[in-house]
Amino acid sequence: MDPQLKKTTLSLLLSSLILSASSDKVESIRYEGMVHISEAVAKQLNEVKIGEPLDVAAVDKTVKAFFDQGYFDDIWVDDNQGVVTFHFTEKPIISKIELKGYKDNDEEAKKKLLQIEKGSLYDPRRIESARKRIVETLSQDGKIDSVVEVETEKLDNGSMKVKFIANEGEEIIIKEVKYNGVVGVNPDAFDATIANKEEDSFGWFWGRNNGKMKLAELQYDPLRIRDYYMQNGYLDAKVDNPFVAVDFNHYEASMNYTIFEGDIFRVSDILLFQDTEVIDDKELLKVIALEKNKPFNIKTFRDDADRIKTKIADLGYAYVQVQPDLRKDKETKTVEVVYRIIPGKKVRIHNVIVSGNNRTLDRVVRRELFLAPGDLYSLSNLKDSRNALGRTGYFESTTIEEKRLDDETMDLIVQTKEAATGNIQLGGGYGSFGGIMLSVAVNDRNIFGSGINTGIHLERSVRTQNYSFNVSNPRLNDSDFSGNFSVFNSSTMYTSYTVASTGLSLGTGHRFSRYVNGYVGYNYSKNAYSDFDLNTTLTLDPRYYTNYDKSSVIVSATFDNTDDYYIPREGMNFSQSFEKAGLGGSSDFWKSRSTFGAYKGLQKLTDMDLIVRYKARFNYAQETGYLPIAEKFYMGGIGSVRGFRSYSISPVGDPAYINGVLQRIGGSQTFSNSFELSVPLVPEAKMRATAFVDYGWIGDSSLTEIARGGYGIGLEWFSPVGPLQLVFANPIGAKPEDNIAHFEFTIGQRF
Repeated sequence: MDPQLKKTTLSLLLSSLILSASSDKVESIRYEGMVHISEAVAKQLNEVKIGEPLDVAAVDKTVKAFFDQGYFDDIWVDDNQGVVTFHFTEKPIISKIELKGYKDNDEEAKKKLLQIEKGSLYDPRRIESARKRIVETLSQDGKIDSVVEVETEKLDNGSMKVKFIANEGEEIIIKEVKYNGVVGVNPDAFDATIANKEEDSFGWFWGRNNGKMKLAELQYDPLRIRDYYMQNGYLDAKVDNPFVAVDFNHYEASMNYTIFEGDIFRVSDILLFQDTEVIDDKELLKVIALEKNKPFNIKTFRDDADRIKTKIADLGYAYVQVQPDLRKDKETKTVEVVYRIIPGKKVRIHNVIVSGNNRTLDRVVRRELFLAPGDLYSLSNLKDSRNALGRTGYFESTTIEEKRLDDETMDLIVQTKEAATGNIQLGGGYGSFGGIMLSVAVNDRNIFGSGINTGIHLERSVRTQNYSFNVSNPRLNDSDFSGNFSVFNSSTMYTSYTVASTGLSLGTGHRFSRYVNGYVGYNYSKNAYSDFDLNTTLTLDPRYYTNYDKSSVIVSATFDNTDDYYIPREGMNFSQSFEKAGLGGSSDFWKSRSTFGAYKGLQKLTDMDLIVRYKARFNYAQETGYLPIAEKFYMGGIGSVRGFRSYSISPVGDPAYINGVLQRIGGSQTFSNSFELSVPLVPEAKMRATAFVDYGWIGDSSLTEIARGGYGIGLEWFSPVGPLQLVFANPIGAKPEDNIAHFEFTIGQRF
């Protein structure tokens, strides 16, 4: 018998014995020891009526109702000359709860597993449920024979301390996986889809499969294999659940699948049926990727249904239904693909409600939305609005909920969670290039919630000093125009010289479409060299170290359809800028700078927030009169090739060394690219880990004069002082004269 039910029964019997001899009318009702239920609620639960004879059945029913609330360990009732008193012993409160031996440092996982918090009432049934949940989770993780013990302790203040002690069992390693009946496909391809795979040689090494069995995924693996077959035209494929043989002495397993492949079906026709014709079928056929006489592909089939839905939803039919169907002909081994389309009615936006923006002004949010009250619904505009909000960098997360009012109207609820866009940095640090650094910086990408970006930066180190002020507005007066202004004074000590610069820049931009922006700006600076060996000017071209003024115009264009500013998971960005110097000033040259980035989140494929990134940069400079050495290009460090000190990869002069100092003179062209994998490390702390490989080329007369690479790992963290990136790198192709940097960091930059 359940302990709680047993206790309830005993309380009812005791109360019945106490009250059985009483026949007095009830004069009053009292409650003693009751804390968690108010007297008003108690009166609603109580079947005993004042002014009526005391009814033992009503008392029994009332005691049971009180027990059902879950707050009490014991209840009994007595009657003293018409005064009926309900006595309560409440369950103790849990003041301490711990989980040891599993997920020790993962607070989010603990909450999900235990589902019991401090301040909860001690309930043995909930404790047992939590224990079973931990055991089940360990089993799903592939841990066999796991044991979870529960220790409870009553503290001096009457509260309870509960400790769950998990003893993780052994993991089963899959040593062999066999596929019986496979003829038409390569079974090695299944590894890209299934979770339970055969252990690779050196499976313990990063990137190799360790063969650990994932019990929770075992039921889905046959479906994944069948889906792979259906992506290759095998519509009749059947995959039985695997036969798993486990050796519990060594915790090793072998698996056997029995597969019936069937025949490959080809697409014979693609048919569209609209309940109400709202678009020409020819327009829909343009978005369909399946082709006649080609093998059927279930993934393309699903994607086509989504593309049809988007095409029609973009016309205002928010509630459109696309019902796909297949008509197989087993004799001809063909399949007819059918899409039945029920568009419904056109839907207009009734209202757009913005919430969660405690600091950011409503108009700053609304100007990024491509849907407004009165507009026809568009699924593409809805997605683009969400991505545009993410690209601002003002918000940690954004969602847009569709609230249906009727068949023809809906509200959009924009839910935002603001990110920390401003920070004040006081302190110092150590950089691989500048050495010990002291800095004071005040930055805010969204000052006063206006969307305006401002910053004051004061920095001094052994090799650098920078003082700057900047202000930019991406949407002047909420229009499609932008503007910026900055002034700066800087000095940088390179290996063989120091250059000091003072100047200003200003410009304006225009958003031509939701993804494309243009910009035109003007820069002016005065630049002076110092701390160079006089022998250098006698040996090298003396113009390298001649003070100069730069007066230049910059024209640029950018494309960006990513979904987030700091950590994009989809989309790409591309920028191209041209700078022409010589409109006054002594320098005369032109530069081209190109950047490209592509981002892909693999959450659907890997069941984790894995992000793949590719970034590339190409720079080119052409002298048309005078190209100063400080205006040439250098590689090394974050943003080009990690593993080398910033600005240290460069062509050298002739001679290369003067008084033992290597003369790095910069290059006129450079290309570098990076491949990165980013995975969550501590999600609740917004911390990610990254593995990367960089490689680049630089030269003066030829791009391939110098080639260097680097690889390593990084830490990406949205810290209290802003986005922080720590990089630990090793060089590839290093030469004795190179300056190696194994550690670097940045604050405030896009990852």
